[in-house]
Amino acid sequence: MSLTIILIVAVLLSIGFHFIGVYAGAKKTVWIMLVLMWAGTINIAMSEIKPDGYEDIKKMRGQFSDTDKLIEEAMPTVSLYEMLSIKKSYQTNSPKK
Repeated sequence: MSLTIILIVAVLLSIGFHFIGVYAGAKKTVWIMLVLMWAGTINIAMSEIKPDGYEDIKKMRGQFSDTDKLIEEAMPTVSLYEMLSIKKSYQTNSPKK
């Protein structure tokens, strides 16, 4: 699932929640909830990966050129979203077992 699809679904859900809030008369509460949800999601996606993730990157480095390019762009601190992109590139290039 690409980031674009996830963002489109998230925006549509946000609009849906807004109209539920308008219908229920709780617009402010719903918007506060939506802002907190978006802030939390963005915070998680942009947070740095754990040290074990860097060990995985060391194992993936040097095997595929496009994966190496993503690793070099992401270094020195790798976010969760960047790690997912690196793993997807690695799995795409790896032969199926």
